[in-house]
Amino acid sequence: MRRVYVTGTAGFIGFHLAELLLAEGFRVHGFDGMTPYYDVKLKQDRHALLRKHPNFSATEAMLEDNDVLAADIAAFAPEAIVHLAAQAGVRYSLEAPRSYLSANIDGTFNVMEAARRQGVSHLMIASTSSVYGANAQMPYREIDKADSQVSLYAATKKACESMSHAYADLHGVATTCFRFFTVYGPWGRPDMAPIRFTRAILAGEPIDVYGHGQMFRDFTYVTDLVRGIRLLLDAVPERGRPVSEADSLSPVAPWRVVNIGNGDKVALSDFIDAIEAACGVPATRNLMEMQKGDVRATWADNSLLQQLTGYRPQTGVAEGIAKFVAWYRGYYGI
Repeated sequence: MRRVYVTGTAGFIGFHLAELLLAEGFRVHGFDGMTPYYDVKLKQDRHALLRKHPNFSATEAMLEDNDVLAADIAAFAPEAIVHLAAQAGVRYSLEAPRSYLSANIDGTFNVMEAARRQGVSHLMIASTSSVYGANAQMPYREIDKADSQVSLYAATKKACESMSHAYADLHGVATTCFRFFTVYGPWGRPDMAPIRFTRAILAGEPIDVYGHGQMFRDFTYVTDLVRGIRLLLDAVPERGRPVSEADSLSPVAPWRVVNIGNGDKVALSDFIDAIEAACGVPATRNLMEMQKGDVRATWADNSLLQQLTGYRPQTGVAEGIAKFVAWYRGYYGI
């Protein structure tokens, strides 16, 4: 039985990835700090569902506690590590910047050190479309420069990419960094737009719409995202073996970065239209300027993902939002 160690299994994406891996017969050990960035009960409920599976186990501790993390990984002896745990959120990085340094930089370093000592066959690290920052050329390609981040959150994730490249080169740790594009779906984070909008719309309250609704995002349904991660698990980077001219494979290390996005850009106003349709209630929109740290648009070129795995995300916004709202009503009893 293949053994995969996943950090952040009580989180939104980690929960869905663990479910998928368990369904495919993997043995999964999770690691999560249960931090109070948002409602801890939601995290506990996710973990409670995972713990019903006989092939799931988990440790609750902080990434910054290197001794605990290292011992936990050594005891489980995984074939691969998928590192999803992080301090997330562009806007929160304006309020509590230091938390991003400890969780994202120190925590990721601890994971990389444990992966090196364990000799895992594949280290996978979550990054974000936010690393593209002020890039104006779209759709974003992995081989494009990403040197102009506009939030500390994005800067820490780009730093993690660079650190992991150094470890891949120095120690031969085969590494894939995958960049997420605006993920949504059941069990999503309460601080993200889908839950905030849905809660307000169903309660008859106005919603704050930044960028006057003319910001564009590559909305990616969560099950499409984790399917991409699962398939990339088997696409281990090999030094000197690019799959195309557009492959981001390092010229010196077994390391690459891969976009996982729907490959389409959708206006925020259209995304809200889909929530209104799924809720059956119109929204009162409070149109506002963009916030600091935000970018006008994101849009993924996902051709490298398809070249490596044969897969492209395919869930449209209307379908994905309908599934999300159905989960929201059921979970919150509305």
